[in-house]
Amino acid sequence: MNILEIFKVIILGIIQGITEWLPISSTGHMLLFNSFFPLDINMYSGGQEFVDLFLTVIQFASILAVIFLFFKKLNPFSKSKSLKEQRETFSLWGKVIVGSIPVMIIGFAFKNSIHKHLYNGFVVALMLIVYGLLFIVVECFKSNGSGAAISKLGQINTRTAFLIGIFQALALIPGTSRSGATILGALLIGCSRSIGAEFSFFLAIPAMAGASVLEIVSYFKKHGLGFSANEWVSLGIGFIISFVVSIFAISKFMKFIKTHNFRPFAWYRIILGIIVVGAFVTGFLNMGLHV
Repeated sequence: MNILEIFKVIILGIIQGITEWLPISSTGHMLLFNSFFPLDINMYSGGQEFVDLFLTVIQFASILAVIFLFFKKLNPFSKSKSLKEQRETFSLWGKVIVGSIPVMIIGFAFKNSIHKHLYNGFVVALMLIVYGLLFIVVECFKSNGSGAAISKLGQINTRTAFLIGIFQALALIPGTSRSGATILGALLIGCSRSIGAEFSFFLAIPAMAGASVLEIVSYFKKHGLGFSANEWVSLGIGFIISFVVSIFAISKFMKFIKTHNFRPFAWYRIILGIIVVGAFVTGFLNMGLHV
């Protein structure tokens, strides 16, 4: 396996680990990177299908990072928890499952249509800019408000969880950002920045883990369990990088939003969206992107 291909794998792991948890769109960044520096499908026996599997595996690594970081809070069987705390943890999982229903239904029904009609540069650029503007608008109103109505996880009820889940379903559109859509929805509903971000991370577990497992099983059914040396190297490096970077990104992000708002991410989205549009206009990028 050549150095350039290893470098691409490392960069993709870093991009996944950072952008999955920041409200800046992991899919959008993956699409853009892949348009400039695509993995060489000729190096893998599974071809493009293996590349798709690779992207799924590094996404799964990001999910495991969330479970690792918040294991104590998410574990209802922890011996250090009282019966009340265990019930509260089970209740939290119930709300997470309820919040995951919209994206699972819509994703199952429209996944192929979304990939066929919306995975293109125009949609990515548009969503980057639109959600950047929405974050600025929401932050302007939030700055003038009297504080968040929901400042603790326990204050999120089933109805609120489902409403936030509807926003998560919007992230099926590339360039939107799953964390960005859910955090924005949480802010609109009345959650604090930190609670909105934390619940967004938890919502990712069933939705993304379920999608990842289905993708992995589908690949194994078609190609079997055997991988070439190049494929093992790519999967191993990508998985480790994505996992480690996700831990770092989540930890820093949670600290950041305790004392800052989302405007820096909003402006980043807008600027990146404008750059993407400029790249299309000047011919540096094709409107049809693939990841």
